Amino acid sequence: MRILLFMLFFSVGAVGLALAALGPELLNYYENHRYVTDARAAIEGLEHLNARYGTLLTRLAEDPNLVRRVAPVTIGAEVNEPDTVYPRARAQELAAARQALAEETGHTTATGPPAWLQRCIDPQRRKGLFGAGSALVLIAFVCFGHRNDAPAVVPAPARK
Repeated sequence: MRILLFMLFFSVGAVGLALAALGPELLNYYENHRYVTDARAAIEGLEHLNARYGTLLTRLAEDPNLVRRVAPVTIGAEVNEPDTVYPRARAQELAAARQALAEETGHTTATGPPAWLQRCIDPQRRKGLFGAGSALVLIAFVCFGHRNDAPAVVPAPARK
């Protein structure tokens, strides 16, 4: 039982001391991790865009009439081809499309530091964690540390 109590007090105290000492570094780790994740997402988006433009360029090289078909969509030029009907989008349809795009892009959530870590880096709470952790480690060693069961040796009186 003594060993279990020592392990409990010591481990909880050590975790408290570690959080008090390493809290800001853990916060920096989470922020840097978020920056790396954002950069990777941006790189993937650029690679996807580059692939799309590469495909478009190869199609343009293969079919010169493609420019005439793509120009109205790309630069917004008016199309004047006879016997062709071009549907116009209504405001409700455009709003629904915008909402669908916003919902699709809204799925990415920024992974920030956990709430418990943000609470732990508060200066007053860091001091409390450091004090409580120190006290628990001290209690673990003083109260539940190694017992000395050897009999007390009484020194013999000195001879003259």
